[in-house]
Amino acid sequence: MMRRKEESTISKENDLDNSEFEEDKVEIPAEKIKEDEQKIIKEKKDETILTSLEDYIKTAAYLGTKVITPTMRKYVYRRRLDGLAILNTTLVDKKLKDAIDLICQFKPDEWTLVCKREAGWRPAKIFSELTGVRLFTKKYPAGVITNTVLPNFFETKMMMVCDPWLDKNALNDAKIVQIPIVGICDTNNNTSDIDIVIISNNKSNKSLGLIFWILAKEYMKAHKIAKQLPSLEDFVGEKLILEEPKKKRKAKAKELELKSDEEKIEEKMKQISQAEEGV
Repeated sequence: MMRRKEESTISKENDLDNSEFEEDKVEIPAEKIKEDEQKIIKEKKDETILTSLEDYIKTAAYLGTKVITPTMRKYVYRRRLDGLAILNTTLVDKKLKDAIDLICQFKPDEWTLVCKREAGWRPAKIFSELTGVRLFTKKYPAGVITNTVLPNFFETKMMMVCDPWLDKNALNDAKIVQIPIVGICDTNNNTSDIDIVIISNNKSNKSLGLIFWILAKEYMKAHKIAKQLPSLEDFVGEKLILEEPKKKRKAKAKELELKSDEEKIEEKMKQISQAEEGV
């Protein structure tokens, strides 16, 4: 009797676990993806404070990967049909604000920025040039803040990485010297070693451009750096367009097609009328 009860309990627990797993895999039809983006804008347009929700949408900062780690699950809104995670844009904005509040406590010569991913080199370099913050792209020299024997050794009070996995050498050094770490984390990243998480797509030049544009704007304001802030498109390196939903585009195309057909019919009727008058 006891064994049956135990089996029943285990079965219920398994059902609960499976239901949680299934919930993570909720998908939406492909044709509704663009419509949902517009709905997100309408529903949450007053919920972001650092920039407009449209900026997060058109730079794809809200798009994660197909992999969702346990530490990033709480930031995911849902999955798309293609399996990509959609981040909660309100949380993206809030976590970025938390990171800015910490970063602004440090002067430009007191912290270090590391970005190994090529997609982030342009915005990171613009940010560094505007603020004077030390930047490492391509390769970070491991041990540069831990090994005092190295000729290029220096001290830093805070470290920011653009991807905890790619920038793991810098992350490990920061852990050794026990300084605060800020990290831009995508859904596939482990955030356990990051003190302040910036949740965002960290694979795209558009999303990284947006993050550094907002960061530059707020940091320059906090430290009274009197320089002209380049536009968001300058940080991104290309023109940004917020695409219309697929249904709306189809409706417009159909409307133009009908209009064209009507014009053809009118033209034909005029020709017939003119022919009859001639007779």
